[in-house]
Amino acid sequence: MQNIYVAATSQHVGKTTCTLGLVKCLQKNGVNVGYCKPVGQEFVDLGDLRVDKDALLFAQVIGFDLDAALHSPVILGRGATTSFLSNPADFDYENDILQASAGLHRQHDVVVYEGTGHPGVGSVVNLSNATVAKKLNAKVLMVVEGGIGNTIDRLHMSTALFREQNVEIAGVVVNKTLPDKIDKVKRYVGGWLKNHGLPLIGVLPYDRTLLFPIMATVKRAISGRVLFNEGQLDNQVEDIIAGSLVAVHDFSVEKNVLLVVSQQRFPNAIAQVMHQMEKLNLEECPLAGVIITGDGKHAGNNFEVFQQEKFIQDYQIPVVTTPLDTFGSVVKISKIEVKINTRTPWKAYRAISLFKEHTDLSILGI
Repeated sequence: MQNIYVAATSQHVGKTTCTLGLVKCLQKNGVNVGYCKPVGQEFVDLGDLRVDKDALLFAQVIGFDLDAALHSPVILGRGATTSFLSNPADFDYENDILQASAGLHRQHDVVVYEGTGHPGVGSVVNLSNATVAKKLNAKVLMVVEGGIGNTIDRLHMSTALFREQNVEIAGVVVNKTLPDKIDKVKRYVGGWLKNHGLPLIGVLPYDRTLLFPIMATVKRAISGRVLFNEGQLDNQVEDIIAGSLVAVHDFSVEKNVLLVVSQQRFPNAIAQVMHQMEKLNLEECPLAGVIITGDGKHAGNNFEVFQQEKFIQDYQIPVVTTPLDTFGSVVKISKIEVKINTRTPWKAYRAISLFKEHTDLSILGI
């Protein structure tokens, strides 16, 4: 079985989702499969180990001992491209990738490689996704976001680099497709793909739960500072509500709500939440967390919350303060690009389930 390189038409369309699903399906079919992120951009520093964050995720979800030289051989962090352009002879990225590939093939029958960004990412160091796939003798599984016209346009443009390198596109997965559009996408995008000799491997539905951020991500987006319950920043946020609307909000049907409120409104808003919980006889608090907004500065630690502080501590609600106002906070939160990571393992398993359910890997010979 030939190696598989998972590429995508752009960022945030589902490379990690599809790579997770593909690796798990191969494992289920009894294939001894390895994983590699040959070129990474965002890394985590574990002291004696610096690896791409996706490689760390896969090590935890799939279950293998992480080796940076094997699973994350090249990381183009900040300053890497200018350093390369200044002195390209100082770098041998290609050899690093080929050495990683050789090492993985001594351990595994097949290796799934996860690409980075859009197909052209890495070109600045002569390692575009197409170039890397070619050097690794891998066929490509292309991932694109759901739609029809724009989806076809992006596919045609994105596959051009691979055609230029004579790299086989083994199939296409259309991800994040609105459920009521799936049949149309299969008909029209599938028809276009067939006319261009490209197999449609599957159409995955849009799943809102995969786009829910956690409080840690929200905190980072708004330059926040934790006032209470820092240990609960893995709480998942499913909805946002302003403090002025708490009294009319229906907490009986919504949970994991993020309350965004000014310092002045904070005590009253929490009192309203407490009242709603009592009225509805709710045993669990519907709040995932609270953002206390500012007017150019953070709220202090000493503002009075009276009985509300006991409520916050009893239900372990993370409270974060930001210098942004309420509108600015909501805008920042709405622009968060949510990715599957090590702090959201439930998303990894949901992604695997979606991929298994909505793809036909027999087309790939799997």
